[in-house]
Amino acid sequence: MILFNLSTKVKYPIFETMEKMLLKAVRFCLILMTVASCKKESKSTNTVVEQNDELVQYAVGFDIDKSGDFPVIHVTNPWPNAKQRFTYAFIPKDRLSKITFQKEAYDAVISTPIQNLVVTSTTHIPALESLGGLNKLIGFPDIRYISSMPARQLINSGKIKELGSNQSLNTEMVLEMSPDAVVGFAIDNQNSTYEVLQKSGIPILYNGDWTEQTPLGKAEWIKFFGVLLGKEKEADSIFKTIASSYNQVKELARTAKKRPTVLSGALYKDVWYLPAGKSWAAQFLADANADYLWADSEGTGSLSLSLETALEKGQDAEFWISPSQFTTYDDLINANNHYSEFEAFKNKHLFTFSATKGPTGGLLYYELAPQRPDLVLKDLVHIFHPEVLPNHVLYFFTPLK
Repeated sequence: MILFNLSTKVKYPIFETMEKMLLKAVRFCLILMTVASCKKESKSTNTVVEQNDELVQYAVGFDIDKSGDFPVIHVTNPWPNAKQRFTYAFIPKDRLSKITFQKEAYDAVISTPIQNLVVTSTTHIPALESLGGLNKLIGFPDIRYISSMPARQLINSGKIKELGSNQSLNTEMVLEMSPDAVVGFAIDNQNSTYEVLQKSGIPILYNGDWTEQTPLGKAEWIKFFGVLLGKEKEADSIFKTIASSYNQVKELARTAKKRPTVLSGALYKDVWYLPAGKSWAAQFLADANADYLWADSEGTGSLSLSLETALEKGQDAEFWISPSQFTTYDDLINANNHYSEFEAFKNKHLFTFSATKGPTGGLLYYELAPQRPDLVLKDLVHIFHPEVLPNHVLYFFTPLK
């Protein structure tokens, strides 16, 4: 399937070495971590040229400061519950010799637009493609998880190199490549590879898109790449289009006359994992005007339940969304006969994103969904309220076979 990019007119196939981590832990639920958000004053003391009003509207993990002679990004939540903050300066090459600044005031100083870079999560790929920056990408860990066809063409032609895995990035190869920047993600502040690269003069830019708690918050990180690539206006335009599309579908869903009840998740080693009430996944269900049965639960991550608890509360749910890795009813029954006791199972109202894969087996949802939450919401609204969005063709989710 092909997605026509709304803003750049670039075709994008049907959004983590991150996926590798998620397939091990998040495969059985959509895990959203707690985000500690805080804004930070720019360390720069340059002349004011533009105010910061509404430069970042939905994301809480970063902000963009354009009050000085060059853009500054503050990453305030690089990983869950982070106490460390990062400040990055992005100085246009044609103005570098004309600007006076204190380099030690920033965690990294980047000359833009960059010529080449390394990224470490498949969620970074759609932003690069949308902004016409895939040709800057020279390396990626676990390239088999990338589903974008344009990116795979670059991989096949040898222009994007395999760099091992994010947890053990091939340091020697990265040092030899000497990229202008490495866009990394981390689950905490313990990453010896990043420390080695940074000490060698390669800037490390932490991207915390995966810690955002809202669909549009995740998508807004395209503006991070807009600054990095020197395409801020394009990034802003693309995000505005996505946000407008999402909000329009959300308002349309509110016109539905009924809010169907919804169950999610499945068992893994006798524990039923499903999204907590304030998670990213639960927000999608709320915006699709569905009655998620655990919407009132606390937390932004996942809940761990027994089969008995899930059955007691979710047995009569009208729909069952994202049943872990399962893609067929036979798979469910073979795993546990008790799955057949749920009404959604009996009525064949199960839908999964696990069956929609890229050419090398990567789950497309993990790569593209964070940047295109409007497509996710359209899928869910079509599933729950087909009369409201009758002509939509399911993109990520498919009925179980």
